[in-house]
Amino acid sequence: MTTKAYGAHAGNQPLEPMDITRRAPGPHDVQIDIAYCGVCHSDIHQVRSEWAGTLYPCVPGHEIVGRVSAVGAHVSGFAPGDLVGVGCIVDSCRHCGDCDEGLENYCDHMIGTYNFPTADAPGHTLGGYSQRIVVHEHYVLRVRHPKEQLAAVAPLLCAGITTYSPLRHWKVGPGHKVGVVGIGGLGHMGIKLAHAMGAHVVAFTTSESKRDAAKALGADEVVISRSADEMAAHAKSLDFILNTVAAPHDLDAFFALLKRDGTMALVGAPATPHPSPNVFNLITKRRSLAGSMIGGIPETQEMLDFCAEHHIVADIELIRAGQINEAYERMLKGDVKYRFVIDNASLAV
Repeated sequence: MTTKAYGAHAGNQPLEPMDITRRAPGPHDVQIDIAYCGVCHSDIHQVRSEWAGTLYPCVPGHEIVGRVSAVGAHVSGFAPGDLVGVGCIVDSCRHCGDCDEGLENYCDHMIGTYNFPTADAPGHTLGGYSQRIVVHEHYVLRVRHPKEQLAAVAPLLCAGITTYSPLRHWKVGPGHKVGVVGIGGLGHMGIKLAHAMGAHVVAFTTSESKRDAAKALGADEVVISRSADEMAAHAKSLDFILNTVAAPHDLDAFFALLKRDGTMALVGAPATPHPSPNVFNLITKRRSLAGSMIGGIPETQEMLDFCAEHHIVADIELIRAGQINEAYERMLKGDVKYRFVIDNASLAV
């Protein structure tokens, strides 16, 4: 099945319209007509070969929402017309310890929504900057938000679960003081989610202009991280820090804010490494530096249900597919509040 898409043929070329092929739905497949696809910062890294191993043509996009248009003969959980989502995972081995625990995101054989090997043409997965996609039913998620919010739901499939998973894993809740570093595509979701979980949220930003915006998102306090005095006021007071910044920066300044046994989890993925932290900032208070990536399918569904219950969606700017190259340049300048989402109907024009 030929499908219109937007992708790149090389890392130094802009994204452009192209025709791609999708397989016909197999017995356990769900075919989805994509309504909206969020634009993730990792899309830029991958499509421009800033991360190793980009396969071309590269069609990015792993924040997908739309309606089921067809199902395979053995699919029982979905029917045409259902509102659904697809995140960063479209396959895994389904029999390892990680998969058995619903942690498909850590499976050594996880297949991502784009740029991973597949039997389908052209030999690697092609993502959501396209009109439709066909996915095994196990990796399809049910969307319970009202259809009017569907565009703003799309970023939950990556930005939402990337921030939800570590907050849940480190049991953030009432009585916890939680720092969220960076107020962007990931950080704005981290603030909303930590607030909904009942934590006292301290947002950290380098920009004075974001102070009011962070409070509007749910932050109880906002710290300008360039201010030594504002940072010092929170020394040894935080139970957990969710660091969403996707650029190399000094981690030591934030370790000093953690209590004994506090943890800072990194979810931002810079193209080059952070400066190495001072080990004494870890060992003197038994602090931990950790990492986290998206979540498994059960946890992603849990996140979507939590967000529907708490009326949480992303703050977005809707664009046409033809604006994607401009959107990439604006993302690199931080000129979006806080997530671009493609209106996939524009692919048909």
